[in-house]
Amino acid sequence: MKEAAMQTSGVRPANRLAGALSPYLLQHAHNPVDWYPWCEEAFARARAEDKPIFLSIGYATCHWCHVMERESFEDPKVAEFLNAHFVSIKVDREERPDLDRYYMAFVQATSGEGGWPLSVFVTPEGEPFFGGTYFPPEPRHGRPSFMMVLQRVAELWRQRRGEIRRAAADLRRQLAAALELESGPAGLPGPALLRRAAERILEHSDPVHGGFGGAPKFPQPVVGLFLLAVASRVELPGAVEQVLLTCDRMAAGGIHDHLGGGFARYSVDERWLVPHFEKMLYDQAQLAHLYLEAYLAGGQPRHAAVVRDILEYVLRDLRLPEGGFASGEDADSEGQEGRFYCWTDSELREVLTPEEYAVAARYFGVTKEGNFVDHSHPDPVRGLNVLSVADSEVLKDANARVRLATAVQKMREARARRPRPARDDKVLASWNGLMLGALARAGAVLGEPRYVEVARQTLAFLRAHLWEAGSAGQEGHGGGGGRLWHEWRAGRTMRVRFLEDYAFLLDGLLWLYEATLDPEVLAFARELAGGLLRDFYDKEGGGFWVTPSDGGESWVRLKRESDGAEPGGNSLAVQGLLRLAAVTGRAEYEEAALRTIRAFAGEWSRVPTAYCAMLRAAGFAVWPVTRVWIRGSHASSEVRALLGAAHAVYDPFRVILGSEGPVSVPAGAGVGGEGACAVVCRRETCLPPVKDPEGLRRLLAGTR
Repeated sequence: MKEAAMQTSGVRPANRLAGALSPYLLQHAHNPVDWYPWCEEAFARARAEDKPIFLSIGYATCHWCHVMERESFEDPKVAEFLNAHFVSIKVDREERPDLDRYYMAFVQATSGEGGWPLSVFVTPEGEPFFGGTYFPPEPRHGRPSFMMVLQRVAELWRQRRGEIRRAAADLRRQLAAALELESGPAGLPGPALLRRAAERILEHSDPVHGGFGGAPKFPQPVVGLFLLAVASRVELPGAVEQVLLTCDRMAAGGIHDHLGGGFARYSVDERWLVPHFEKMLYDQAQLAHLYLEAYLAGGQPRHAAVVRDILEYVLRDLRLPEGGFASGEDADSEGQEGRFYCWTDSELREVLTPEEYAVAARYFGVTKEGNFVDHSHPDPVRGLNVLSVADSEVLKDANARVRLATAVQKMREARARRPRPARDDKVLASWNGLMLGALARAGAVLGEPRYVEVARQTLAFLRAHLWEAGSAGQEGHGGGGGRLWHEWRAGRTMRVRFLEDYAFLLDGLLWLYEATLDPEVLAFARELAGGLLRDFYDKEGGGFWVTPSDGGESWVRLKRESDGAEPGGNSLAVQGLLRLAAVTGRAEYEEAALRTIRAFAGEWSRVPTAYCAMLRAAGFAVWPVTRVWIRGSHASSEVRALLGAAHAVYDPFRVILGSEGPVSVPAGAGVGGEGACAVVCRRETCLPPVKDPEGLRRLLAGTR
C-alpha cells in the first residue's frame, strides 16, 4: 500500500539509504539505484553473486554530485543496468574520510585526476581496479558516458574477472607501498628549510590577484598562515605583503559573500570572481584564523572586519539549535548552481531605487550580460551576476556610501526571501573543533566575549553528544579511557573515530584555554591528548594513524596525509602536542610530536609546500617558544585585561598559561607580591613581571 501510494504520488520507494545518518546518503534514498551504505552486507552480496562493486563517494553540498545524480542515478535505464551487473555502494566522504582518502589516492594515481563525485569500481574484496570522477550522460570533452563505462567494466568482469582480480590485488599492494611514509633526513627541519619552502611558495604567487598558482584558485589558509609564521622569524621579503594582498583580493572577490558573509570553497578563475558556491564550515574556521593573523601582522582593521563577517555568518546560518555547527551549505538552489547568490540586472532594479541601483551596480559590477552561467544545467538562467567589489572608487562620495548601505540592506532582505541552498546539518567533531578554536581566538583578539562564550557552548555540546567518558580505572596520558565520536545528527551518533577529530579539537581546546585560562578546559585537553596518544600514535614508527587501533578497516589504515583544503591530522596533532607540552611541561607530548615530524621527514623534505601546517607546527621546536605566564584567578578582570594584551601582539610561536591547573610554571617566573601579573619567558629566561596590560603589550612587541 505504502509503495503503491509513493509511486502514485511520484515519489519512488526508498532504498537502503533511507535509514542513513548522512544527509548526502539521504539525498539518494529514493534513487532507482539499489544503493547500499558502506557495510559488510554489500560485500557479502558481491561475493555471493560474484559481482563487482560500484563505489560512489561524494558529499551533500557537492554541486557535481548533484549533477551526476540528476543525469545518471535518477535515470531508470542506468539504474537498471547498475542493479543487474553491480552491487552499488554510496559513501559520504565527510562521514568516512578514511575510505575517501584511500580510494581517492587510487584514482589520482591511476587517472591523474581527483575530485567529487568519486566513481570507483572495486572487487568484492574491496580492491579498486578502475576509477574516475564525474562521468557525463553522453560522451563529451574526451570523457566517455557513464553508461559506456558501466558496460565496458561489466563486459571485462564477465570475460576477464580472474585477471582483474589479480591486477587489483597487485594494485592494492602498490598503493599500500605508495601510501607508506618515505624515509628522509634525520632530525627536524631547520630555519633554512622553512625559509626555502616559503620562498618556493612565493615563486608561484600571483602579484596582481593574490593567491598562489592559477585557476581554479583555492584560499589555502594553511599556506598563508605558514608564510606569516616564517616571516615572523626570518627575513622573507614580500611574504607578509603577499598574504595581505591575497586576503584583500579574496575579500573583494565573488568568493566572498558580500551580503551574507563567509566564503565559498574556491574560485573557478584566477581573480576570485566566480566561486564554486558551496560554503564549508572548515573553510570559515581556517579563514577566520588567517584574517586574524593578517590583522595582527598588518594592523589593518579591515581584516578584523572580515573575521567578524565570517563568524557572524557562521553563527547565523550554520549554528544548530542544539549548539553544534552544521558542516556546510549547498552550491545549488532551485535546481541551479549559485541561484541564491547571483543577481540579474532586472532583479536588482526591482529591489532598489534608481539612485541606489546606480551605486550598487557600479560597486558590485552588475551588468545585463552577467558574469556567470551554470553550464552544468540544461536550461540555465541567463544574465546572472556574481557580486564582487568591481569599483570601490564610487565610495569616495559620502552620498554614494549612504546609498550603497541602504541598497545592501534591501538586497539582503530580498535575498532572504529566496529559496535557500540546502544545509548539511551533520555535526562533525573535527570541523567543530576548528570552529571552536577560531571563535575563542577571535574573541580574545577582538575583545568579543560573545565569541568566547559560543566556543564554550560548542565544547559543552561536543562533550554532551560526541564524547564518551571512560571508566575511572582506565589509564591514559593525562586522562581516562574516553572516546570522541566523529558525527552527530538529529539525536543520533555515528560511532566511528578519526585522528582529525582528536587533533582538530585539541587545537580548538588550546585556543579556548589561551582565551580563558580555564583549568577545566586544559584538563580536558590533556584527557583528549591522552586518547590521541593511546589510540592513534604509532609507538614503533612515529606518527599517527588516521584510524584508531581498535577500529576501522585494517586494509585502509593510513598515516600519510598532506595539508590541503584542511590541515592534516598529523600536522595539527604535532601543533597541539607541542603547544600542550609548552603549557604543561609534559615530555611525552613533545616526544610524540617530534617523532611525528621526523617520521614525515621524507615527505616534507621532498615536497615541503604540501606540508605547510606541519612545518608551521615544527616552528614550535625550531625556534624558542615565548611563554606568557599570567598569575591570578582566570575569572578576574585583571587577568582578563592581561590576556587581552597578550593576544593583541602577533607571535605564532607563543603560548599563554595561567597559574591554575596542571601547568608548568617557568622556573624563572617565581615572583613575590600579590595580585595579577604577567611574566614573559623564553626557554627558562624570564623578564621581570608586569601588572599593567599596556606594559605587557610593549614587552611582547619587543621580544619577538
